[in-house]
Amino acid sequence: MDAPPRTYGLAAPEQTAGKSGREILQAIIDGELPAPPMAETLRFWLAEVGDGYAAFEGETGPHILNPHGTVHGGWAMTLIDSATGCAAHTLLEAGAKYTTVETKVNFSRPILADTGRVRAEAHVVNKGRQIISAECRLVDAAGKVLAHGTSTLMVLSRP
Repeated sequence: MDAPPRTYGLAAPEQTAGKSGREILQAIIDGELPAPPMAETLRFWLAEVGDGYAAFEGETGPHILNPHGTVHGGWAMTLIDSATGCAAHTLLEAGAKYTTVETKVNFSRPILADTGRVRAEAHVVNKGRQIISAECRLVDAAGKVLAHGTSTLMVLSRP
């Protein structure tokens, strides 16, 4: 199954002005705003958002293999970092920005080129004024946990 059709790029500031984090992310899912360029390169996409929740899906393949012939751990970590960051972003008001302070990942089993579609589901654990923490599970199509992790995110600005 292929990734959904998307345009890639960066949204202009006027396209996101006045939109909450969740509204911006939903607009990316709906194709009203472009997906970030790295999503095209790494073949993953934002699939679903809710309050304090985000899910990404991605396709494994030869484009992300390490020298040992398994999927590079950085790909899985990037999925987890993206999902936890977007889960946090869903709770931010219009104009607020954030960045990752730390992401920790535990790998549970090898991810192979033919693993196929994987899903990263993240939930916010706690939202403070400046620090948000979130957790994520990366699973294969059968629901087996491939990796799991946590992220600490810092709110950089508020309107």
